[in-house]
Amino acid sequence: MGPVPNLPAEPDDDLDSYVGLDAAAAEERARARGWSTVRTLPPGAIITMEYLRGRIDFEVDEGTVKRCWRG
Repeated sequence: MGPVPNLPAEPDDDLDSYVGLDAAAAEERARARGWSTVRTLPPGAIITMEYLRGRIDFEVDEGTVKRCWRG
């Protein structure tokens, strides 16, 4: 097994602070706080379960963030 790479730390962020925000404002805030990838998904979207360091996911319904999670 090879050495574990020295990965940068993820942003120390309160994910609950995004819930209720307009999707565009949430994305702008996430990028400003250091998230490298911001993914917006509709409710019930089928997604793979791979974890991507530095990614934040938003479930957006009618333009508003309803749920948020890492990776």
